[in-house]
Amino acid sequence: MTATATPDSTTPDATATPAMSEQASVLLGQIAGYVGHRTVAIGLRCGLVQALADRPGADPDELAAALGLDHFYVSVWCRAALATGVLDRDDAQPCRYRLAPHLATLLLDTASPAYLGGVFLVFEAPEMFDRFETSLATGARMWWDDTTPEWITGVSSTGAPFYTRLVPGGLAQIPGLADRLDAGCRVVDTACGAGTGLIRLATAYPDCSVVGVDGDVHSLEQARVRITETGLGDRVTLVHSPLEDLALDESATVVINNISMHECRDIDRVADNVRAGLEPGGWFVISDFPFPNTDAALRTAPGRIMCGIQFFEAQIDDQLLPRAAYDDLLTRHGFTDLGSVTLTPMHAITYGRTPAR
Repeated sequence: MTATATPDSTTPDATATPAMSEQASVLLGQIAGYVGHRTVAIGLRCGLVQALADRPGADPDELAAALGLDHFYVSVWCRAALATGVLDRDDAQPCRYRLAPHLATLLLDTASPAYLGGVFLVFEAPEMFDRFETSLATGARMWWDDTTPEWITGVSSTGAPFYTRLVPGGLAQIPGLADRLDAGCRVVDTACGAGTGLIRLATAYPDCSVVGVDGDVHSLEQARVRITETGLGDRVTLVHSPLEDLALDESATVVINNISMHECRDIDRVADNVRAGLEPGGWFVISDFPFPNTDAALRTAPGRIMCGIQFFEAQIDDQLLPRAAYDDLLTRHGFTDLGSVTLTPMHAITYGRTPAR
């Protein structure tokens, strides 16, 4: 019997036109990226990444014994993590693995401004893609109080690096603001979530009083626990209010919104409320994703990731905005001295001031 050759579905067909072969390579890259994402997420959830950070040079048997996992399955994971660039190994000791350079920081260090580990887990949560697909025909919307506590905790972890970059480094790039913060003033963090930014602000600026505002009760409960645990309750106040109803009882020197301004139900009403709550010459600082406004930028890695975020944003009836949209917003509402700072390809600051009397 003569063996019949069958096409290899993992490589472009040699008989295909060059254009088709190129497009097939693009699609295979998407599949490879999915494999890499799932490999990293499994490694984070099951403790394999942490175990290798603690035991560099461990072999699969040692990892399996330490974590109570099956050694054969662990060996499969290690090989996939090597393929995706998460692990390295020496030719002389091919069964012993270690994390690739900087991976411990990128995947595990929640205090680092470069932390990315939480993104892998958030992107696998049902709220991101599964619920979108289920509601694709109906277009059913939800809000934050329809999500799980695990989702809110996960989003808080992915938002932490934005606060780490913003406070104090990003704020220090806004003319005149650092001096006011160092001297002590009133700071309002709108859409404060579980309190990561409140703690960072109160710690970085010990002479400031800090107010956290959020419309989600569960997030504020988490924030209250964390603030109490850090001993900052005497300088941090929490307010439960949608930003559209924000009415500060005392003027603030600076109002901050970190990666949430695009989610406001009425962004113009929020901007009005912020201006009303600021002292003359006060700053409004919007820290957010700069959504691409060109096709070429959409097809970059940051652009593709931000498109992924849009799957969740759509479910709460929102979408990320181009950075320049915030220039237009602040101009419409009478803010002056506008400026912007790009902190990373996925993080930009836009700021303006209320007119001085």
